[in-house]
Amino acid sequence: MSKSAPQETVLQGTPVSPGIGIGPVHVVARGFSAPEVYHISESEIPVEQERFRVALEETKAQLDELQQTIKSLSGEEDSRIFEAHLMVLEDRAMLDRVAEAIKSRRQNAEFAFYAVMQHFLEAMRRVPDPYLRERTVDLEDVCQRVLRNFSEEAPRHSAPEEKHILVAYDLTPSDTAALDRRHVLGFATELGSVNSHSGILARSLGLPAIVGIEDAVLDIRTLTPAILDGYSGRLILNPTEDTLKRYQELQERKEKVRQDLEAQRDAATATTDGRTITLSSNIEFLDELALVRNSGAKGVGLYRTEFLLLDGEDMPDEHEQAEAYKKLATELAPHPVIIRTLDAGGDKLPVEPLTEPEPNPFLGWRGIRVSLDRPGMFKEQLRAILRASAHGKLAVMFPLVSGLGEVRRAKDYLKECMDELAKDGVPFDEKLETGVMIEVPSAAVIADLIAPEVDFFSIGTNDLIQYTVAVDRVNHHVADLYRPTHPAVVRLIKRTVDAAANAGIWTGVCGEMAGDIRLTPLLLGLGVEELSVGPHQVPRVRRAIRALSHSECSVMAEQALMTGISQEIMDATMGMAKQYYPELMD
Repeated sequence: MSKSAPQETVLQGTPVSPGIGIGPVHVVARGFSAPEVYHISESEIPVEQERFRVALEETKAQLDELQQTIKSLSGEEDSRIFEAHLMVLEDRAMLDRVAEAIKSRRQNAEFAFYAVMQHFLEAMRRVPDPYLRERTVDLEDVCQRVLRNFSEEAPRHSAPEEKHILVAYDLTPSDTAALDRRHVLGFATELGSVNSHSGILARSLGLPAIVGIEDAVLDIRTLTPAILDGYSGRLILNPTEDTLKRYQELQERKEKVRQDLEAQRDAATATTDGRTITLSSNIEFLDELALVRNSGAKGVGLYRTEFLLLDGEDMPDEHEQAEAYKKLATELAPHPVIIRTLDAGGDKLPVEPLTEPEPNPFLGWRGIRVSLDRPGMFKEQLRAILRASAHGKLAVMFPLVSGLGEVRRAKDYLKECMDELAKDGVPFDEKLETGVMIEVPSAAVIADLIAPEVDFFSIGTNDLIQYTVAVDRVNHHVADLYRPTHPAVVRLIKRTVDAAANAGIWTGVCGEMAGDIRLTPLLLGLGVEELSVGPHQVPRVRRAIRALSHSECSVMAEQALMTGISQEIMDATMGMAKQYYPELMD
């Protein structure tokens, strides 16, 4: 009797980045890297069982030697720290689970061991007893040792399919940034929210993504065939032929829309009644420059420098930074590039280890506060930007400004850097434009005072929303309260735009609202002049702008400013979006 096919299973999460991924799942555990995984034949099962036995014996010998060394150096008591490690390797339940996993999964021994231990680790992390949770470190150490001791003399197999859907407990911003986009079709996590930085990066990188799938790491098996639906938030395991065909057809329809949008790449980004909107890109990495050019974006409206400065062991020096900024300037000329100075802290990369965790990082040491507290580091970045400004059209932007004093202090440092470079005879753009991000309500309220000090505003809607409505944007418990159309948010955007216009400077939006085509009618109606979005979002936003009438959007926005209910504002802007570009809204 033949073995029945696995049943299709649908897991529901929250969509954070649109798109479809079809391929095998790869599950990664917290704490240590997954080994290579491949299928084995029935005849190879005994070989893999023996490889597991040899790896265990080698690990036991190493731990015994370590125990004896510690005993001779520090005494019997300290040497007992390895007893728990040795007990793990002799645990009959674990040994039987791995043996059975090799047989039932038909996967190589090291991955079967990894999968079993991953399950144990995740279960331990979720128990309420703090003592047991702390023991996960010991278990991780044992796992790492065993994995390193597997024999390399395994039967040769063809390489596993490289493209895969990543499943993880959570992904940090640096984890997401490090994903190999050639091989990762998309990702699904247990934690996260629509507005977490990993979700923002997924949209920027064009990766389909889902968050909030309960017990995904515990319940999903690596190499399971799957479909990741970044539109509905579904992860479909073992899809049937009918399901697979339906999603392949959906992919084809989406690809047809993409090609139609691509054909408009060089079209003017202007409304039907002639209002031109500058459409630029947000980027994190220099290797995204080709994406920016291919998208037809008019330069970069936000270059996030955190990954250049902090995603390594040492921060690059002034010369290295200048070379990176020069590359941006020269390759995107004649279009402008706005470089945001270091924006560390919160849910972003930390600038340096703190002696103790901040009780509330979002209200703590982040943004321009870090730079003003570290003037040597800040001036090094400013000098690097100035050096590169001689080679193209650059601008500098200060993040998380909360008051006029911060703006003036930052400008004073910039002036010092200009004077130093001028004294040394180093060329730079003496008319380098300076802007600030409006993402703290206090800055929006006094936008009329800040505007005469700068050349432009860029509204960071992600933080502006969370600070205005007092909702942590990465906390799934209150995610439904994070509302971009909250009347207070809408009014603060309008206040900022009007203050800029009165001072003769322009206002853009570089937060997630800029790339959300449901909100394009609202932003245009409020008077925003520039939108900066992920390179993959540029074609869709361009199509939305070209379909809209600015005068009609303005009427809708005026009505929104008189409305006290978030959903009514969302309904109004979505109504226009569905009316004028329905093909993008399904």
